[in-house]
Amino acid sequence: MDTWNFWVVGGDARQVTLARSLREDGHTVHTYALERSGDPPCPANDLSGIGEAQCVVLPLPAVKGGRLNTPLSELALTAEQVLGALSPGTLVCGGRMDETLMAQGRALGLRMADYYAREELAVANAVPTGEGTIQIAMEELPVTLHGAKALILGAGRLGKVLAQQLQGLGVKVTVAARKWSDLAWIETWGCESVRSDDLHGHLGEYDLICNTVPTLLLDRPALSELKGGCLVIDLASAPGGVDFAAAQELGVKVIWALALPGKAAPVTAGRIVRDTIYHILTEEGI
Repeated sequence: MDTWNFWVVGGDARQVTLARSLREDGHTVHTYALERSGDPPCPANDLSGIGEAQCVVLPLPAVKGGRLNTPLSELALTAEQVLGALSPGTLVCGGRMDETLMAQGRALGLRMADYYAREELAVANAVPTGEGTIQIAMEELPVTLHGAKALILGAGRLGKVLAQQLQGLGVKVTVAARKWSDLAWIETWGCESVRSDDLHGHLGEYDLICNTVPTLLLDRPALSELKGGCLVIDLASAPGGVDFAAAQELGVKVIWALALPGKAAPVTAGRIVRDTIYHILTEEGI
């Protein structure tokens, strides 16, 4: 493996693990804005040496509230402060970078890559997301998952992985999807299938509903069908797939479980980011 000069700037426990993994692989690593992690590897006092970096890794999401996402730091950094200190040609890898940030970097001659947009990261992240979902369900439901009936809304990457994980625990799984091809695949997994348009009238039979679709599927009429004690876990990004106000009024317990890989398995999540960045470096010829 080639060795590279990395700077890991901001982020959460995933970035701490990422930095440690990069260093263990023999790379030169500096970290900044991670001091509240307790033991950040290779901490830098300032950004003065960042211009020598070949690759700078920003958090997931890269920016939050108009500033760089630094939950483990007292520093209030702007993305411009970091990007402006880099040398032209530097590779900048960030998660969920918006077009404004991407354009700012390109204008400075930087190579901008969004690791969150990579298919391999999305697939790999489905595993810790599914396990985190199961952890929540086991903590919140008054019944065992074995023998329970669960409905998964959506047959994408996460829906596929979660269905298999739940089946392995003895859950009776139904998956809802819109495409006929997805419905056919669902049945080959040994799950029950239902079209997303045909959910009404059948929602009252489930102990657990997991939504993976960022579209309002569980509106007030749908929520009113749920049986008492049904747990809804919304895994979709904003705006989610649940009418949260209606759920509160109806007494339906909903947990909007965002960013589960970083919460449920930050070490694994950090290694997934590391591997994805290696792929980007190879493709960029660095």
